[in-house]
Amino acid sequence: MTEGDDRLFPGRPMIGVSIAVIRDGRVLLAARANQPMRGVWTLPGGLVEAGEPLAQAALRELQEEVGVLAEVVGPSLTPTEIIIRDEDGRSRHHYVILPHAATWVSGEPEPGPEALGVRWARLDEVAGLETTPGLAGTLAEAFACVEGASQ
Repeated sequence: MTEGDDRLFPGRPMIGVSIAVIRDGRVLLAARANQPMRGVWTLPGGLVEAGEPLAQAALRELQEEVGVLAEVVGPSLTPTEIIIRDEDGRSRHHYVILPHAATWVSGEPEPGPEALGVRWARLDEVAGLETTPGLAGTLAEAFACVEGASQ
């Protein structure tokens, strides 16, 4: 990301999606390769393109970022808002992320250009990782959504 990037000091929030892919009681996590929060564990995801439905954007980002295919379960989960301010209080980054719950379909995850690493993790393992804000709540909601869909 460069200083001329419209994600830096945006005029309005950027709309993004993420996807909690669940497989055998574990969720797929990716370590961010880019700022902000480089190296922090989170869900695969990215920005929504104009005219792109949210769930479709989440599935696209999943495949681009880590090479996995999944099936979205239910509507978007509770949004997460990330605001990072500079030393003068200006909004350096402002993202509204709409997470989705999904079940794994195929593919073994491999880090792409936006992920330093990938891993499958149980909820109790996530507590010991440095993660993006709100991830624990999103994961609890995603696991409940997937469990409810399978009953």
